[in-house]
Amino acid sequence: MTGPVTIAYGPGPDQFLEVSLPAGEGPAPVGIVLHGGFWRAAYGVELARPLAADLAARGWAAVAVEYRRVGAGGGWPTTVEDVAAAIDALGDPGLVGEDVAARLDLTDVTVVGHSAGGHLAAWVAGRSRLPAGAPGAAPRVPVTAAVSQAGVLDLTAAVAEDLGSGAAVEFLGGTPEEVPDRYAVTDPVRLLPTGVPVLCVHGEADTTVPLEQSQRYAAAAAAVGDRVEVTVVPGDHMVVIDVVGEAWRRTLEWLTARHPAARDSTTLGS
Repeated sequence: MTGPVTIAYGPGPDQFLEVSLPAGEGPAPVGIVLHGGFWRAAYGVELARPLAADLAARGWAAVAVEYRRVGAGGGWPTTVEDVAAAIDALGDPGLVGEDVAARLDLTDVTVVGHSAGGHLAAWVAGRSRLPAGAPGAAPRVPVTAAVSQAGVLDLTAAVAEDLGSGAAVEFLGGTPEEVPDRYAVTDPVRLLPTGVPVLCVHGEADTTVPLEQSQRYAAAAAAVGDRVEVTVVPGDHMVVIDVVGEAWRRTLEWLTARHPAARDSTTLGS
């Protein structure tokens, strides 16, 4: 494994990628990691780094993304614009560098996100359904799979349940009644069907983002023919990003089943 290599995709201090390449040569499947923190500036890319490092050690070209958050230039629409720009930057050899670009298999891109990052991962999966002119529309680097780790996948329900003490309202600058157009192009459950396989991993004792968030998204996806699997594990909101825990092991099993050419990732710490 080499890296991480830090690459700016915008002029701001929070607009950068950290790319960790696996050992060997040739293109590798790409794993993009989006951290959580209820879209707020108090939390950053440090939450994504352990997962990205583990993916790179297992044969992935791993990309940890930092983006602008509420309280530091983020919110609507800059947070989603940043995530879209970060992912699309991977398709620009002039930006990421020829050596890095040569190692990225952009036909095989999985996005993994925790909490608010889970929201963003599911939103990325639905970018192709965004209308022209919407932030993030017309993706240049489509994703082929997504993993939501205790993700906020139904923003209207999140507002009704006051998840994160008003976090979704802060993120979008109003309630669904006040800014309906923003929710229409940002709420993952409204962007179904995506045609992208999704794994939702959730702790059964999660009181920060209740399990029902994943269950509602999966039910809505199934109703329109999308493939969404819900894996419930013991534990709370943070257990899903513990790289030596059951949730990550089961996530790796799902990823490995989709990528048999990648290094066997069923044995943690290998």
